[in-house]
Parts: sequence; structure tokens; C-alpha cells
Amino acid sequence: MPTLPPALRRALLDLPAKEKDQLLARLVAQDAVLTEQLAYRLLEGPEALETRRAALRQQVDDPVRGYHQTPNDLLVILRQLQARLAYHARITEDAFGEVELSLRLLANVFAHQPGLVARLHGPTQPLLQHLVRRAQEALRQAEKLHPDYHLELAAAANAVLAGLFASGAAPLAREAGLPTNVAHWG
Repeated sequence: MPTLPPALRRALLDLPAKEKDQLLARLVAQDAVLTEQLAYRLLEGPEALETRRAALRQQVDDPVRGYHQTPNDLLVILRQLQARLAYHARITEDAFGEVELSLRLLANVFAHQPGLVARLHGPTQPLLQHLVRRAQEALRQAEKLHPDYHLELAAAANAVLAGLFASGAAPLAREAGLPTNVAHWG
């Protein structure tokens, strides 16, 4: 991010408050992510975090169920949902929520779509590779969290790992070096 030259910075800080406020409002309005981050921090506050998580939980639970014509259809939905989770984390700085919801999403795939993940062959390979990468990423993110969170996430992480190793993704998971469980979190 470019920095302001010291002379311009001083000149900006010396502007009258009303003019500074107008400039600030115009600049913030140009960045949609910053606008939403500020709305969350200044208007909603941390008490809205659980409400946002609950809405995402419902989005994570619903589309994975039901019939998907091809593994690619499910993969498109998974990518869209994962993007929503990442955006949520970017806006709220909710690293725990992103990991928890990612693990929930992956566990839902194994619970509700066993037919699509049962075999590793041409049409299912991109989906299974995505599941392995997302599991690997979720575990990596979870490791960065405070160890107290590991207790809360251990059951979900173990469910995802069990699903991976019981599905057609098992060879891919072994190749990626994923553990069969996260017993060391307990």
C-alpha cells in the first residue's frame, strides 16, 4: 500500500474537520470491503458475530443436501460457499468461525453425498482433490488458533478426516500427508 509523502500527510491533517470528514466518507465509500468492515465494527458490533455465523451455518447445511447431477455441480456450490466463509472472515476477523464452518461444510459433503465421493475416477477427481485441499487448509488454519479452540474443533476435524479416509479421496489424503485423526488436539 503506497504511503503518503510527509508534506501531503501534514497538509491533510491540517484540513478543517468538516473537510476531512467529507474526504474520509468519499474514500471509504469507494472500497466495498472496507465499508462492510466498518459497518460490522461500528454499527453491528461483536454481538452480531453469532447471528452472522448462524446465517452461514444455514447456508452451509442446505445446498449440500439433495441431488446433484454431477460431481462438478457440487464442486461449484462448495467453491461458492467457501468464498462466502472467507469473505465472512475477512469482514469480521472471525478465524475460528471460518474454520468451524469449513469443517462443517466438508463433514456435510461426506454425510449427505456419499455416492459422489465414494470412488476416485475421472468425473469425481476435481471434487475429491478440492475436498482434500480444503481439509488441509482448514487443519492448517485450526493449528494457528489458540489451543483452547482445538478442543471445540476436534470432533468436527475427526469427522472430516474419517470421511476423507473412508471415501475415494483416501489416496489423495494420504498423498497430501493428512493425518487420520487429530487426537493430539484432545
